[in-house]
Amino acid sequence: MEDLKTSEAWRVFRIQSELIDGIETLNELGPAVSIFGSARLPETSPYYQAAIEVAKQLSTAGFSVISGGGPGIMQAANEGAFKNGAHSVGLNIELPHEQKPNPQQDIRLSFRYFFVRKLMFVKYSIGYVVFPGGFGTLDEFFESLTLIQTGKIRHFPVILYGSEFWSGLIDWLQARVLNEGCIEEEDLELFHIVDDVSEVLPIIQAHFDRMGAHPEEEKRFPG
Repeated sequence: MEDLKTSEAWRVFRIQSELIDGIETLNELGPAVSIFGSARLPETSPYYQAAIEVAKQLSTAGFSVISGGGPGIMQAANEGAFKNGAHSVGLNIELPHEQKPNPQQDIRLSFRYFFVRKLMFVKYSIGYVVFPGGFGTLDEFFESLTLIQTGKIRHFPVILYGSEFWSGLIDWLQARVLNEGCIEEEDLELFHIVDDVSEVLPIIQAHFDRMGAHPEEEKRFPG
């Protein structure tokens, strides 16, 4: 007879436990913005320094900041938010390499399953700020666009930081994906591109102000 702890049923219990822990921990968080970016960018990177400043401005304005909890841009986001007016949240993932929780978090959760962690990002964020990064960063960016495009979540700001880094991807989306009829022109309006830290907070604040006028939009997943 299969041992319970190695069975599929036990895996379901672990998933359920992560979901409950995440929801109970974050349910009273208030307005929050998720910041994504490479775990491999050092403190000397201009993107690292920009992420600190963006997070600091958001936190000072009362928006909690959520990151993946690891090094690089994730640490910069937590560093900028930590003890600056709102919560600095780390949604850490258990990985065999690379991911080690950074110390700049006052709310810390650890996940085994990527899909549960990704649910927490989208459920408790009123906006995404996406700095240069690799596959994981691109995954979060495109998943947010997919969920908005298909109406699975309410439209919220998705902000790409650094036009020089993102320009090649945007050119390809326009020249190939759009021109081949795979997306519509309006789909390219689902995100913003900025090059200055001062541009991020006004976009988030304007969206939050609209949410105040229409509180039903606070529900992340429409019925």
